[in-house]
Amino acid sequence: MASSESLLPVSSQQDPLSGSRCDSIPESRRRRPIKVHLAIYSGFLLIALYVTLVITHGGSAPKNDVNDDTTVESRARLAGVSEKSNDHIWNLSNDLKGEAFAWNNTVLSWQRTAFHFQPEKNWMNDPNGPLFYKGWYHFFYQYNPNAAVWGDIVWGHAVSKDLIHWLYLPFAMVPDQWYDANGVWTGSATFLDDGSIVMLYTGSTDKFVQVQNLAYPEDPKDPLLLKWTKFSGNPVLVPPPGIGAKDFRDPTTAWKTSDGKWRIIIGSKINRTGISLIYDTTDFKTYEKHETLLHQVPNTGMWECVDFYPVSKTKDKGLDTSVNGPDVKHIIKASMDDTRIDHYAIGTYYDSNATWVPDNPSIDVGISTGLRYDYGKFYASKTFYDQHKGRRILWGWIGESDSEAADVQKDWSSVQGIPRTVALDTKTGKNLVQWPVKEIESLRLRSKKFHMKVEPGTVVPVDVGPTAQLDIEAEFKIKKEDLEVVFADDSVEDDKEFSCETSGGATVRGALGPFGFSVLADQSLSEQTQVYFYVTKGKDSKLKTFFCTDTSRSTMANDVVKPVYGSFVPVLKGEKLTMRILVDHSIIEGFGQGGRTCITSRVYPTKAIYGATRLFLFNNANDAAITASFKVWQMNSAFIHPFSADDLGVPSST
Repeated sequence: MASSESLLPVSSQQDPLSGSRCDSIPESRRRRPIKVHLAIYSGFLLIALYVTLVITHGGSAPKNDVNDDTTVESRARLAGVSEKSNDHIWNLSNDLKGEAFAWNNTVLSWQRTAFHFQPEKNWMNDPNGPLFYKGWYHFFYQYNPNAAVWGDIVWGHAVSKDLIHWLYLPFAMVPDQWYDANGVWTGSATFLDDGSIVMLYTGSTDKFVQVQNLAYPEDPKDPLLLKWTKFSGNPVLVPPPGIGAKDFRDPTTAWKTSDGKWRIIIGSKINRTGISLIYDTTDFKTYEKHETLLHQVPNTGMWECVDFYPVSKTKDKGLDTSVNGPDVKHIIKASMDDTRIDHYAIGTYYDSNATWVPDNPSIDVGISTGLRYDYGKFYASKTFYDQHKGRRILWGWIGESDSEAADVQKDWSSVQGIPRTVALDTKTGKNLVQWPVKEIESLRLRSKKFHMKVEPGTVVPVDVGPTAQLDIEAEFKIKKEDLEVVFADDSVEDDKEFSCETSGGATVRGALGPFGFSVLADQSLSEQTQVYFYVTKGKDSKLKTFFCTDTSRSTMANDVVKPVYGSFVPVLKGEKLTMRILVDHSIIEGFGQGGRTCITSRVYPTKAIYGATRLFLFNNANDAAITASFKVWQMNSAFIHPFSADDLGVPSST
């Protein structure tokens, strides 16, 4: 049985890793070399120059002054992690003509979300080590305390009683050792058999080598876990032979094997094959590497932020990470470094030989046609088992879709998605279902119900008052007679090749779609984001349904990435078409068919802000009328602020 006591520094106890790699490193290696100090100084100087440029040009850089990412590597790429900026995308966009949009503080201030987690300012990315401990949900995250761009990464820390209202706590870990001198990167928490916690995380060393490190709470009795101790024998793992120094990161939560050991996987690659390395341990200090891989998929590139967990085949309850058995499937998820897409696959885990086999190899992890958590802006996700309520919770980093210059001007970048429950779809058995945690409903204010019949080619305003913070639940039904006409009409061609991404968006009309909602729209619809279904006639005369979000007209600004997102969504016989939409200023989260297909998008209106935001229901189908029954709630703001003695129920000292 592993216990955290063996991890605590006790003066009378010999360090089990004394004489290890850490202690044999000369003192000079423990210090940051002069070159690193110069690099850091140069980095701050570049940021200062960049801010000056932003101010000089009214909040944006001219096209000719923006670095072309095709010739200059970004800060993140040079450090050995995935690309963090969008500039390389919109810089090549046909939408960018002349200077980028001149943002002002009025517009930028509106973009800040009201009930999604984000720091007070600066940059945030991956969720780290989420857990529930002694009455508090803990959320750690990659954070730059110095700027609204990636770099100087520490572990931010916040706590909540309900996953909605958050208190910012002091940083959990900072880069203060040679083995994490260039960043305290992504990691995961594991509860040991005695209820104590260990945290494994990736450190970027003073030589930019990715290594795995161990940390644990300084005071296990502290429900806030305010102070963390790094193990004196760090690093506990270094890149094995054949693995690149910058291709070894993001350890998972550990799970128990049948012989009582703990097992983790770490993301990597060999050439263009994405892989998950396997390690076993009994004490989280020394490890045995398996010669085999848990899984690998050719031509998928580097796997980062890997995750591995069980799901029940028969119930929608979450499972502890160590659960296995005949009624269990296992999920492998990897964040694709090349595409910034989170892919997952469902399969069977074999404990005896530490392998995992996908149910359907044609949609294996990382394959372009494979399953995704989210078909929009959603990356570096991480799940944890919430033992408090018996559910598995999914966190996902929602980056920006605007320019880095705009982020610097507004002084913040990125939010986290609303935490979602995740479970196997017991009706299909072929996909996961995700749904916003129940606690988000505590923010619902006044509501209105609607029942509308919408004819083809019709747009209907929905009068609900302010629409910047909404929760919408809707179901749609296509008129039966119209369906029969379409199926009987041979002139209506099969649309088996339909794709949300390449379809041209919500303005392209078909026999049975698109239809849905225009959110964050202005009165004239010059700005709008459309969340909708598109139903096609299959070769076998069966319906095939797609769930999409069109951001192409979401803003007049030109320095914004504005794609059409979406995918096929399973609809079973007898089911109505259902969707849920959460709107929170610059983020929209859509859930199709109970969360079988999810889409998160970032949008930056310039007109549809404050009191000018509107909501519309539309039907752009050519041949079918639809009936929509839906309810719209105004949403309150969450309390997300620095902690104080009063917040924590501690008597004030004054």
